[in-house]
Amino acid sequence: MGHILMVRNVVAVAAITLFSIGLSGCDYWPPALQTQIEQIRAELQNATVEKTQLQNQLASMTKVRDDLQTQVDDLSRQNRDKSSMISGLQNSLAAAQERLAKSSKSAAPKAAAAKTSSKVAQKAPAKKKPSAKATH
Repeated sequence: MGHILMVRNVVAVAAITLFSIGLSGCDYWPPALQTQIEQIRAELQNATVEKTQLQNQLASMTKVRDDLQTQVDDLSRQNRDKSSMISGLQNSLAAAQERLAKSSKSAAPKAAAAKTSSKVAQKAPAKKKPSAKATH
């Protein structure tokens, strides 16, 4: 048993030594693995460039969206202002139409009364003349 423990210790020390040598800077990589590493690095660089481009596009689109939202807010405010102006003008027009209707109604009876009184005045002397002749 002592011998088995010693073999285990030697194997553990050898494994730790190989692992530490690998971490300490052994630069040997099999050619296939080295090719894969280079491909992954190139893909990472491409992905980083694409990410930067997408972030720039996002920032640009966000600015455009903010500008458009500002324009929408301005147009909405102008629309409210114009709507209230139109409402005020409609109210003024309705009041003016009412005044016109009232003034034309009151002017029509006065004109009709004036026409009627002038006709009566013209007819009245005509009736008196024939009756005066009849009495002579």
